[in-house]
Amino acid sequence: MMKKSLLMISVMLVMGFALGGCATKADLKEAQAREMAISAKADQAAQDAQAAKAAADEALLKANAAAERAEAAEKRAEERERIAAEKERLADEKARRAEEIFKNSMKK
Repeated sequence: MMKKSLLMISVMLVMGFALGGCATKADLKEAQAREMAISAKADQAAQDAQAAKAAADEALLKANAAAERAEAAEKRAEERERIAAEKERLADEKARRAEEIFKNSMKK
């Protein structure tokens, strides 16, 4: 009788471990679903990162183009300023000559 009850307890313990320790089909499906969700999130994050990098690259190109245009505009403005200064100098020189000619004509 003692052997039977010991055998019965052992069988029950083994069955309990066997049933409780194994993953069920539902557990496996749940794990697969989680893995697929994580994979989809990772793929979406990678796509978002790639889109952000493309946008950053485009913004950098636009910024570089704007900087080049600003430099060109600055050079044009400096050239105009130089030309204006030269014209002013020439106008002052002509005004001095005209004044000298006027003074000389008044002396005569």
